Formats: sequence, structure tokens, C-alpha cells
Amino acid sequence: MSFVRFAVAGALLCAAGASPLCAQTLHTTLVRSFPHAGIGREIAFSPDSRILATSSADGTVTLRRVTDGATLRMITHPGGATSVAFTRDGATLVTGGYDSAVRLWRTSDGAPVRTLTGHRRTVWTVATSADGQRIASAGEDSTVRIWRLADGAPLRTLRGHARNVWSVRFSPDGRRIASGSFDKTVKIWNVDTGALERTLTDATQAVVHVDFSPDGSLVAGSGDDSSVRLWRASDGKLVRVLAGGSSHIYAFAFSPDGRWLASGGRGQSAIATFWKQIAGYRWSPKGKTVRLWRLHDGALLSVLADHVDDVWSVAISPDGQWLATAAEEGTVNLYRLRPR
Repeated sequence: MSFVRFAVAGALLCAAGASPLCAQTLHTTLVRSFPHAGIGREIAFSPDSRILATSSADGTVTLRRVTDGATLRMITHPGGATSVAFTRDGATLVTGGYDSAVRLWRTSDGAPVRTLTGHRRTVWTVATSADGQRIASAGEDSTVRIWRLADGAPLRTLRGHARNVWSVRFSPDGRRIASGSFDKTVKIWNVDTGALERTLTDATQAVVHVDFSPDGSLVAGSGDDSSVRLWRASDGKLVRVLAGGSSHIYAFAFSPDGRWLASGGRGQSAIATFWKQIAGYRWSPKGKTVRLWRLHDGALLSVLADHVDDVWSVAISPDGQWLATAAEEGTVNLYRLRPR
């Protein structure tokens, strides 16, 4: 069922008191916090939900076991790691970095597999396709590049953004790529032909994160205009805006069943941010940096205030049981998720 049909049906059932969705919320429990050297840039769960990878501006990528938080191994992306993604089978970890390179690593032992070069500046984002065949990357040179996973061959270079590209994601069927940019647009590309299919221009500020919903019916984008926008993938129609509280929304994640969305961003006022710069993290208040939303009606379910600084990345595990958040103060939080 499409998002629009689902939302309308849900509203009618809610009015009749016949839908359990109306009463459901998502309960979170903070299970553990991990210190991380340097700023935590991006986090990703392995496909089996057993490993959490965190990239850092200091170059380290840490792989931890989700169940007990044990560090499994550390990988160093020269010059600093901005982004991280697992391949479909979990055997390979892909990282992007300040060295303008995309690097592939063997997950089992952290050994380097391959380095992909072609970008001229920082690679801000990487993604892998669900069919396990392609990698997408983008960054400061305003291009989106598609690579063949099997041998690292460059397949296409997509040009059209006027400024930095902060985020790229494949659609669930692997046929399209969404990209979000400092130029305030989200673009949808055909993977096979490289053709630009659609440009979404509703955002009023930089778009720093994009993704498709798990069923592929929605494209979402968030950024400096304090909102997450949801567009219908088939025609680009704006169907919902999630907004409230955070002055910037740097990242979001859909739950695997498509019913929930977690967002992370800036949660403190200008005064609180100024105080943090003077007093440091130890004496700074925690900000309301993570929000959980119900998608069928856009309801804000809860606000998490467990980080001192901006949250740069959020991820929900493929099994839907865990939420991870990474913040600028060098902390990664892991929450247990339970629908109620």
C-alpha cells in the first residue's frame, strides 16, 4: 500500500476507533554508550544487525558487536573517514573520506580490498545497492559516481548538482539513486542510464541527508531548514513535512517496516551552543537531539536528550530492534526499540 493510501486509511480507521496504529508508540531504552575518538561522522549496522560500524573524522572506523558493545576491530581510512556502508552480504565495508577516495575493506579482518579514485575532493557519502552489485559515492566535487562492486570499475558519473552533494542512497530495487545537496535540491537518477529523472526543489536550505522508504514509495530529505520532507517517489509530489524543535536535521533513518522514522540534529539554542564552547562538554546541558516520528500521521512520539552535542548520524538496525546515534562530542548511543 502506498504512503498516501496508508495515511488516508489510517486516518479513517483512527476516526472510527478501529485501528491499533493510533495507540501505538515506539519505546526506547538507552542500553549503552560508546566513546569514540574524534567526531562520530556516520554509523551503519551490518545486514544481520550484529555489528555497528562508526566512522570518525580522525580516520578510524570502529566495528563493535551490538549485543555487548565489544570492539571487534578498528580500520583506518587515511586522512579521515566521513561515511560508511556495508555491502548486502556484510562481507565488505565501504568508506568515504577526506582523501577523495572510496575504500573497500574486508569486514572479517579489516584488510583493505580496493581503493576507488576519481573524486577530486572530499567524499562525503557512500551507499551500496540492495542487489549487491553497485556502490554510489558523492561529495565536494558536486558529482555522484557509480562503481561496480565486483571489481571497482567506474560505471557512471552523474553531473547536475551545483554544490556539495552530502548524501546518496539507492532505491530498494536498485534502479534509482537519490542525492541531496548544498544547492537545496534532491535529485533522482536512473542508475542504468544515468539520466536525471526528477529534481525536488521544496527544501529551503541545504539537504544533508536523503533516503528511500523501505518499500520505495517515498523519497525523504532533511537538512538545514529543520525538517524532514517526504515526497512520493513516483511523481515527486510532497506528501508530508516532519518539523519541530531541531534547528538542523543532519540525518534520519526509516524503520525496516516503514512505520517509524528517527531523526537527529542540533538540539541546543545559540546561547547553549556558545556556553558549550566556553565551558566544554562536561559542564554543558544535554540537548534534545533525537526525535522519533510515526509516519502514517506524522506524529512526534518522543524526544531523546542523551547527547551533549549535535547528532550527525542515526541508524535503525535491519531487524528493527536497535537505534544507534552518533554525536559530535565523540559518543555513540545504542537504544533498544520496542513498539507499544
